[in-house]
Amino acid sequence: MSEEFVPFALPDIGEPEIDAVAAALRSGWLSSGPRVKEFEAAFAARLAADITAVSVNSATAGLHLALEGIGIGPGDEVLVPTWTFTATAEVVRYLGGVPVLVDCDRATLNLDLAAAAAKVTARTRAIIPVHFAGLPVDPPGLAELAQEHGLEVVEDAAHAFPASAAGQEVGTGASRATVFSFYATKTMTTGEGGMVVTRDAELAQRIRTMRLHGINRDAFDRYRSSVPAWHYDVVAPGFKYNLTDPAAAMGLVQLGRAQAMRDRRAAIAAMYDEMFAPTGLELPAHGPAGTEHSWHLYPVRLPDGMGRDRFIEGMGARGIGTSVHFIPLHLQPYWRDFGGHQPQDFPVATAEFARVVSLPIFSAMTARQIERVIQAVVGVL
Repeated sequence: MSEEFVPFALPDIGEPEIDAVAAALRSGWLSSGPRVKEFEAAFAARLAADITAVSVNSATAGLHLALEGIGIGPGDEVLVPTWTFTATAEVVRYLGGVPVLVDCDRATLNLDLAAAAAKVTARTRAIIPVHFAGLPVDPPGLAELAQEHGLEVVEDAAHAFPASAAGQEVGTGASRATVFSFYATKTMTTGEGGMVVTRDAELAQRIRTMRLHGINRDAFDRYRSSVPAWHYDVVAPGFKYNLTDPAAAMGLVQLGRAQAMRDRRAAIAAMYDEMFAPTGLELPAHGPAGTEHSWHLYPVRLPDGMGRDRFIEGMGARGIGTSVHFIPLHLQPYWRDFGGHQPQDFPVATAEFARVVSLPIFSAMTARQIERVIQAVVGVL
């Protein structure tokens, strides 16, 4: 009998998470309640004493609220890497803004800061750097770019918890806001969910208000009151972006395991590095000394002569799931047509896309699963 298929990604969920969710369900708080507040406080404390964390039902929602909160509106340009998922750019369009796509750095596949600087115009208001695969964008370089051109920075840290570079943990820098993802395949999960962190108290309050219909009081504050507290004011046309208590309950357990899960992924990455070094694969960038990569993804680039489709088919035939991160936005029909882009406008992303493949790397991987991935890669090559 053949061995079970090794999926590309799998959540690392155990009995403590299940028990926490069950307890939340039994408590009667099915929407946002005490566990949401506890999760926000614990997440903020994990980063720094002066950080405020606001939970949301997805990182996409968090990016949207952060941009809305800093005042992005019709016609405003926002620099966005082409090497990202569409959510990073689509939130700019929600507000009538214009995403300006930027090529990636060949070594890291992160946003090319020099290319970003060249795209700045009088209408450029902000930049959304993406910490691809969990490798932080250069913090000093990003800060210098933002300061030189007067740009607001909202970091897309969907891949990057926990991660750090240049002595600075992602989420604790000078950016106006950083947005984390807790989607099912991310480094920690609440099933669906996200968190916006900021040092700006006014921005945090705006995000809290806008995540729940523009109402100026949390439902939790109204419903837990022992005296009549039914009145509330709608102060803006908000959204429905709040996190639930069962999700937050799972998040609290995952937060306590986040560093251990990251260290397990780092150990898997080290095994891959050692075994794949002789194969001709170009291995993922690690960043300079002192960088803590979250290893959400392990993207390799195939050697000349090995077609990506052939490689993926060969891995599938050996029972191994793979994926591709990402199809650059300038190659996607909507963004191609919106910006009038041609493949040659983004030479690095266009070239690297043709040979990039992401291999399985998740903290619940067994030793046998890791061994099978290594054997499959070597066998296909």
